[in-house]
Amino acid sequence: MKTRTRPAPQPSYALYLLPGGLAFLAVIVVPFLMNTGVSFTDWQGVGDANWIGLDNYRRLAEDSAFWESFRHSLAMVVAMAVIPTTVGLVLAAALFDFVGKHFGSRWAAVLRACFYLPQVLPIAVAGIVWSWVLAPEGGTVNELLAAVGLESLQQDWLGDPDIAMYSVMAVMVWVQLGFPLVIFMAGLGRVDPALYEAAELDGASWWRRFWHVTLPQIRPEIYVVMLWCTIAALKVFGAVYVLTKGGPGGATNVPSYFSFQNFFEKTQVGYGSAVATVLTLIIMALAIVALRLQTRAEDEAQ
Repeated sequence: MKTRTRPAPQPSYALYLLPGGLAFLAVIVVPFLMNTGVSFTDWQGVGDANWIGLDNYRRLAEDSAFWESFRHSLAMVVAMAVIPTTVGLVLAAALFDFVGKHFGSRWAAVLRACFYLPQVLPIAVAGIVWSWVLAPEGGTVNELLAAVGLESLQQDWLGDPDIAMYSVMAVMVWVQLGFPLVIFMAGLGRVDPALYEAAELDGASWWRRFWHVTLPQIRPEIYVVMLWCTIAALKVFGAVYVLTKGGPGGATNVPSYFSFQNFFEKTQVGYGSAVATVLTLIIMALAIVALRLQTRAEDEAQ
């Protein structure tokens, strides 16, 4: 009589997720829960914390400085998500279609690396360099304006409340542009060349090929870039800290720096935790909505 051998048990793939899950729990979940717990207290960072319930959140809802910083973060979304995505799309298509075909892929790769270089630089280094460039006295921008006879256009680019936010936005466009460009060029590499050849045979111009072929084909990359850059804009901190420290007069303050001020400068740790908790929840909600919209669009396209 033959005996049947049982198949060897298959290893559980969940075991491979365990290290990442533990790291996520230790680095993300536990600190977030601890921060949320502190947000319900009145605490100066030392001594005992006094439980005050939702008082910090009530104060936050009435704090004009917080809402002003949140409006500034919307401006940063324009500078770090909307403008880089739009310009990055056009530049990626131009590098891929024109430079790559007429001058070779090597030149396209060199230009792509040049655009991506600000992403590699530490934000502290980039911020210090730009603070020199935009300095009111001896700064490169004002010196160039003087050299071409436009002294009347010289400004205190980071010290004038009316233009400081626009100066920070311009710096962040420079910093952020390379990321969408690289992602979109990678997406263009997977588009079927037959689609472009068919469009050319039909007499479609470059712009019509870009609008009717390129954009629909790299829609997933557009979703990813917009989500990633929007989250980066909402939690931007380093550039504001190095360039302006939220000034002048709060003209460039953003929620992450507003939270930092309450944490470390004013030692209102409970209130700073409330700001950080609200910002985290906003980012999580935005990510969930964006992912659902992306999934729905992909299902409709299939």
